Amino acid sequence: MKIKASNANHPCWKPVIVKSNMPAELSKLEELARNMWWVWNYEARDLFRDIDPTLYREAKHNPVLLLERLSFTRKEEIIKDKALMKRIDEVYKKFRKYMDVEPDRTRPSVAYFCMEYGIHSALKIYSGGLGMLAGDYVKEASDSNVDMCAVGFLYRYGYFTQSLAMDGQQIANYEAQNFGALPIEQQKNEDGTPMVIDVPYLNFHVHAYVWRVNVGRVKLYLLDTDNEMNSEFDRSITHALYGGDWENRLKQEILLGIGGMLMLKKLGIKKDIYHCNEGHAALCNLQRLCDYIDEGLTFNQALELVRASSLYTVHTPVPAGHDYFEESLFGKYMGGYPERLGITWDEFIGMGRTNPDDHGEKFCMSTFACNTCQEVNGVSWLHGEVSKKMFNNIWSGYYPEESHVGYVTNGVHFPTWCSTEWRKIYAKYLDASHMSDQSNEEIWHGIYNCPDEEIWKARQVMKEKLFKYVGEQYTETWLKNQGDPQRVVKLLENFNPNALVIGFCRRFATYKRAHLLFTDLERLSKIVNNPDRPVIFLFAGKAHPADGAGQGLIKKIYEISQRAEFQAKVIFVEDYDFLLARRLVSGVDIWMNTPTRPLEASGTSGEKALMNGIVNLSVKDGWWLEGYREGAGWALTEKRTYQNQEYQDRLDAATIYSLLEDEIIPLYYDRDKNGISKGWIKVIKNSIAQIAPHYTMKRQLDDYYNKFYNKMRDRFQKLQANDCRLAKEIVLWKEIVAERWDDIKVVSMKKEEDLINGVIEAGRKYDIEIVVDEAGLDDAIGLELVTLYTDTEGKDHVSHVDSFTMTKREGNLYTFNATHCLDNAGSFKVCYRIFPKNDNLPHRQDFCYVKWFM
Repeated sequence: MKIKASNANHPCWKPVIVKSNMPAELSKLEELARNMWWVWNYEARDLFRDIDPTLYREAKHNPVLLLERLSFTRKEEIIKDKALMKRIDEVYKKFRKYMDVEPDRTRPSVAYFCMEYGIHSALKIYSGGLGMLAGDYVKEASDSNVDMCAVGFLYRYGYFTQSLAMDGQQIANYEAQNFGALPIEQQKNEDGTPMVIDVPYLNFHVHAYVWRVNVGRVKLYLLDTDNEMNSEFDRSITHALYGGDWENRLKQEILLGIGGMLMLKKLGIKKDIYHCNEGHAALCNLQRLCDYIDEGLTFNQALELVRASSLYTVHTPVPAGHDYFEESLFGKYMGGYPERLGITWDEFIGMGRTNPDDHGEKFCMSTFACNTCQEVNGVSWLHGEVSKKMFNNIWSGYYPEESHVGYVTNGVHFPTWCSTEWRKIYAKYLDASHMSDQSNEEIWHGIYNCPDEEIWKARQVMKEKLFKYVGEQYTETWLKNQGDPQRVVKLLENFNPNALVIGFCRRFATYKRAHLLFTDLERLSKIVNNPDRPVIFLFAGKAHPADGAGQGLIKKIYEISQRAEFQAKVIFVEDYDFLLARRLVSGVDIWMNTPTRPLEASGTSGEKALMNGIVNLSVKDGWWLEGYREGAGWALTEKRTYQNQEYQDRLDAATIYSLLEDEIIPLYYDRDKNGISKGWIKVIKNSIAQIAPHYTMKRQLDDYYNKFYNKMRDRFQKLQANDCRLAKEIVLWKEIVAERWDDIKVVSMKKEEDLINGVIEAGRKYDIEIVVDEAGLDDAIGLELVTLYTDTEGKDHVSHVDSFTMTKREGNLYTFNATHCLDNAGSFKVCYRIFPKNDNLPHRQDFCYVKWFM
């Protein structure tokens, strides 16, 4: 018998995790690494970096991974290093002092739901502005010591990392996260077993693990379906952020809303306010309805309580930002809920339709959120106004200017985005209370006492750090892609710390208009190639993998950057993530933003930049419409000149070129004998002193409490008291009014002849008397005369509302009187409006019944 040359079966590999052996003396480091407090405390970051600078960089600033990879020999060296051990003790002492403060129980408690959170690049559960905003919000909740928890997903792949092919085509790379090397902890049951949340889908359950992220004092709970308890179709629910088809998106939103509430219930967490940060989380209100009904309330009673304690924040006026689902798909997963709620299918799906009776209309999560949340807000003043128009049809009978939709302008977490160098400047020249009193503009005026030379030096240092980082990124990228090394060499050779550097860094959606700068390449070439006044443009950003137009913009910019006249002068930096963003918002000189009006809901990158002495050049849209101050940056008007977008783009591009050529570049290069532009420093100081205090996350969080949380908590407590007595009374009143609404009739009307003819005199007062049969209701209606004017675009607006006073009651007949007077001559429209009246309602749209008559 011939002996076989080989005989080997296939190995059955068993995964083994070798845990790092952390000596007891270094346990404080382990605790520090597992709480993301280090993200916004530079003493902690510097400590981890100095333990092993090379390894820290390789670990991409993730201290958990750093400690995991730290050799046993190095650990022993640290223990013997008295100076380093002293630093560990000092940082840990500061951490414990921060952590050991009890939450402020006098302020309303909040459960915050969001699809993404940008805490740090070590935790890839964010894609862009929404996530960064949510991450900053949680951090500030920790700093402000409020009672908050947050709910989201632990994505296996998260959002993609970006690289560019040799032709500039974006390549989306999805890299799996190793959960064992992240600053997270798995939530356990009391018996030490992993906590599992069983979330109902169709006729089966999806099983989700729970992970906890310690964000300072706040707990962020993340759901994870990538486990062996689930089928391959359901494991992928938490694979990628905004990935998959519409069915997967619906499954994600069921998990976030319904699964999130089931998780809080299992954790024993109840809060005063439930805040849906975008419509993705709206189904949390569906689960809350079910919970109240299970406790014995009717659907209407449950809805009264859920609405009173729910807030919906909308972040975009762009249609793609709102999720719509076909009735067949929605019914596939949600068909069992009407029975649980005690309503019909049409009534249930109608809660997600602008017109509930339109069976051809898709179910919209944003509409469902509006119908199940007492309060709705946009994220800047202008976005609030746009949102009033966008959602107006949900509350027919009222005009946008009468809407209850409010706003809170976004801010940024100051300690996260302010560089160490600038933190030290602020500590030196601002009052010691500036960290706890960030919205006090008077305190920020201390920046005027900082010598110009100190500010100029800080700006140069940050610029050098930026280009060092960009150079390292370019080197890594081109080695990986086997690209032309001359490009890296030319980039580094052409870097001039004295050059004016302009950054355009954001998500590459077409409405952001990244192409605007390249409208006139000849003019742009003259700007960047002036040897006496060099200018460099840095671009960075990702386009959604399904957004072909956005990817085309990136490719176009890359192609232009390869042309001889633009090499090392127009630079596209790959993979815009948290770490790169921190370098960019502290390293460039100007932060440029050119959105199509009014599609920038808020924008926050410019707010981060101004904390670091960077000046904004932006269209007056989003936050910059409110933030712009003359002499503290540059602005393109918020008004459109052309309806044709192409013409408007050309005009805005020409305006930008002119501002650069005539104002910005000359000012930057107007240097004194020490090489400093005093005029430029003045703009920086004005920007910091006059704008920065109004755009911190501290101010934003306080606004949410003052505008929404406080009043909602107070009202909810009244509704819930004494076995929900007031809530039940309001519901009974609404049910009676709804039942008799169609029977309410106008019996008589007395008004002067001019009013009848429709020709009246400006400034003259006209008396009106109307008698209404309230059909057995007890003083349950209000009456008013609404006057409209029509603008030049043919749109109607409320000019004036005259409220009637009830002056007499005889049985079911109520007499109302009012005086009507218009100050201005012109053409108007008038009509009378009847509405339900009850002091216990938070606003008119809460019970949106309207009867018009003339």
